[in-house]
Amino acid sequence: MLLKFNKFSVIAFVFLITTACFAQTPTQTLSISGLKENVTVRKDARGIPYIEARSDADLYFAQGFVTASDRLWQMDLYRRVARGQTAELFGKQALEEDKRWRRFGFSQIVEETFRNFPPETRAVLENYARGVNAYIATLNEKTLPVEFQILKYKPTEWVTTDSLVVGEIINDGLSTTWQADVLRASFAPLPKEKYQQLFMEKTPLDVLVIGQDAPNIKAVSQSPEIEDALLDFALKDAEIRKSSLERIGFYQEFNAASNNWVVSGKRTADGKPILANDPHLPGNAPSVWYLVNLSTASSRVSGVTFPGIPGVVLGHNENIAWGATNLGPDVQDIYVETFNEKGQFKTASGWQDAKTRREEIKVRKNVLSPETETENLIVLETKNGVIISEQSGKKYALKWTARDPKNDSFTAFLLLDRARNWNEFRAALKTYGGATQNFVYADVKGNIGYYGAGRIPIRRKGDGSIPYNGATTDGDWTSFIPFEELPQSYNPPEGIIVTANQRVVGDSYKYFLTHNWSAPFRARRIYDRLAANKKLTVNDMRDIQFDTFSLAHSRFARDVVNLNAASAETLKLLAGWDGKMNANSQAALLANEMRAVFRNKVLNGNSIKDKPGSDAGFLDWVIAEKPKNWLPKEFNSYKDLLFISDTEARANLAKKYGANQSDWLYGKAFQIRFPHPLAAAPLIGGLFAIEAFPLNGNALSPNVGASVSMRHITVPGNWDATRHGIALGESGDPKSPHWKDQLENWKSGETQIFPFSKAAVEKAATEVILLKP
Repeated sequence: MLLKFNKFSVIAFVFLITTACFAQTPTQTLSISGLKENVTVRKDARGIPYIEARSDADLYFAQGFVTASDRLWQMDLYRRVARGQTAELFGKQALEEDKRWRRFGFSQIVEETFRNFPPETRAVLENYARGVNAYIATLNEKTLPVEFQILKYKPTEWVTTDSLVVGEIINDGLSTTWQADVLRASFAPLPKEKYQQLFMEKTPLDVLVIGQDAPNIKAVSQSPEIEDALLDFALKDAEIRKSSLERIGFYQEFNAASNNWVVSGKRTADGKPILANDPHLPGNAPSVWYLVNLSTASSRVSGVTFPGIPGVVLGHNENIAWGATNLGPDVQDIYVETFNEKGQFKTASGWQDAKTRREEIKVRKNVLSPETETENLIVLETKNGVIISEQSGKKYALKWTARDPKNDSFTAFLLLDRARNWNEFRAALKTYGGATQNFVYADVKGNIGYYGAGRIPIRRKGDGSIPYNGATTDGDWTSFIPFEELPQSYNPPEGIIVTANQRVVGDSYKYFLTHNWSAPFRARRIYDRLAANKKLTVNDMRDIQFDTFSLAHSRFARDVVNLNAASAETLKLLAGWDGKMNANSQAALLANEMRAVFRNKVLNGNSIKDKPGSDAGFLDWVIAEKPKNWLPKEFNSYKDLLFISDTEARANLAKKYGANQSDWLYGKAFQIRFPHPLAAAPLIGGLFAIEAFPLNGNALSPNVGASVSMRHITVPGNWDATRHGIALGESGDPKSPHWKDQLENWKSGETQIFPFSKAAVEKAATEVILLKP
């Protein structure tokens, strides 16, 4: 039966695409205005769409249509966040978040980016937008996704630059560095020796990908003191950023996110390379990723993308596979600007007029009513960047790679989707201007590789760790690290490449990247497990992705036992512990609590409230080396400190969970949640609620628990055995069978097969939808 797709037939459409499978491959035919030729959409048991078209135009049109049918409200929320339009939905509680985004000016920046694209790139975005709008046109008040109905508004037309502005959320989530620089500078009053130790960047556990380290400990540059007003603003802005990104599942503390690795065939059982990737973003409903398979007569690509972005971001095609983790270089600088009474700012060559931009922000008066009022925001911009704050009469400008329209993060993924070899992989990444990533690579010819790709600035003076005087040229970005000199590796002799946000370059690398690396524990654990096995299989990769062993906590427990520095009960528990942060473990909870008490006593005993960035490496050094200068004055030895840490940890646990120690379970203390932006809303929030369950893993184990946003394992050339899954499901509709149907596999670590070839896709299909012009 041929259905005309219009707003009056959407109920029939929904019935047809969601009806239960009553034959092996039932087929529906839908007529959609905007297509040029027929498009076939197959869906498997997980509701994953496999879209087959004869042209790119129809392919991306259909991808926009199908993605919107699953995730329209999420897509709308993403674009609203990046454009600073969430107060129109959530009222004044979101106003400061909107102001922060409006200052960045991403709505204007992506327009310029789009204009600079070649026609074929613009066409991808245009066709995707047409597909999204074709789906929106089918909706009426009763068939709108439930979030629109609850909040009493309708989606506006999807425009081409909406897909680009969604990418700016990723930039904010993964490349915000200035706050850490300011917080770090606040520790300038520390004695030099303590400063060096607190912020040490090299550890014996480091897993380098590029270069070597010098035998001596590299001194860490100590920042001068920072003004209290700027520090206060940095803390406030960090909270606003956190609130905004948490709502949509993109907040990751210290920009640390993800594991990936690739091993060559000489280390595998079947002689073929294996690539694995599990990006870490906070648990959220719906999932931040969307699985899709896209094919035309000349190409086929499979993997995940962000709802609202065409193509595939991470995955594989017929020739290569790739994955990514955050590298996290310093790509933001702060400038103290001098303004005169005319509103001009001072430069090395004289006074200049600041650019002025007026932003009108709609603010909902009542969450239950769409009626709004308007708040005006005046934004100033100097040659250095946008003014993000005025504190104590001083204006502070932010320069950021993400605010350069030439730094496009979209084109590279379109090119990756069709890259056939290492040279084309490199050529694709040469266009990449988004948040700098550790890209790993494997191909069907057995090659493996790594590239740290992105735009990383070279400063005239310094490294951007402290604010520059905007009236001078000291903070000018003279250039970027040349693409050919970015960190890279191709077929390394050891046959292993691992990145987990750790320090990937040694002292021999000539360019500055960052002072804020993640602790090396995840990377070290992954590397050691890979290196110990020369017959690696896909199942080994699965086990590593699900590994809950915390090297940091295990080393802490071992030192406590070796020092005999705890009660007999604690010593017995820790001595028999396997180091795994499992939900049913008493030792994991006790070790975690004891380590936290120990940490607080060391820092507080040295008049330090908190440390910016991860302090796991510093704590590991303290417990291993037991330096006298860090031992709090009230203790005679570290053994005494650990005894007290044990006593207080036990008291804390008894207070929280009762005197019965059998109730002291790690999974009782730490739960996994997948919040929806409306889950906390009275009366209707329960519709989106996903019941919390015990956590396995933590931030320092390869399996980081709730933040594992997807898992991908693939063997080039054996694509139909690829395992790829997300945390919840393909659908954003809480009533859909695909709202959370992948959750049980995610919890068990048994990532499901994601078929690739046409034959495998046809076999896996549980329904087939023919889209006709």
